[in-house]
Order: sequence, then C-alpha cells, then structure tokens
Amino acid sequence: MARLKIVRTDGSVLEGEITPAVEYAFEQYAKAGFHKCFRDQELQSHVYWLSWEITRRSGESVKPFGIDFIETLKSVEVLDSDPLA
Repeated sequence: MARLKIVRTDGSVLEGEITPAVEYAFEQYAKAGFHKCFRDQELQSHVYWLSWEITRRSGESVKPFGIDFIETLKSVEVLDSDPLA
C-alpha cells in the first residue's frame, strides 16, 4: 500500500499507510472506486481527504474535513509502499 507523508503548518509530521480501511472510507466519501477515481479525476483534494482520514485514524484531534483542515497542511506527499513491511 502507498503511504502519505503529511506535514502540518505547526511542523508536525505524520506518515500513514493507505490501508484497505482508508480506501473503503474514501470510496464511501467519493462514491467511486479508489483507483478509478484517482485515474479519472486527478483531484488534489482527494489526497487531502486521504490525509484527513489518516490523521483522524491516528487518534489525533482533527478538524472536520474542509478548508479549516486543509489550512493546517503545509504539504502532503504520496510515498511508495515500504518494501520491508
């Protein structure tokens, strides 16, 4: 599975895996298949939603998804899977 490196404006960094549960939650949100949605729509907001879901699942206190959450992000980078995992 791919991972995200989420850097917040406060300097904190979270790396999280896009697990099957995160994919499922995304499909419920987007009302479309995970891979098809990314191929066909290519919206950066989808990556931001995944960063929100990963942050939420990490147990951190997180604002509802939207501009207030997005303004807490400095960057979100998609990383390859960890070959050692």
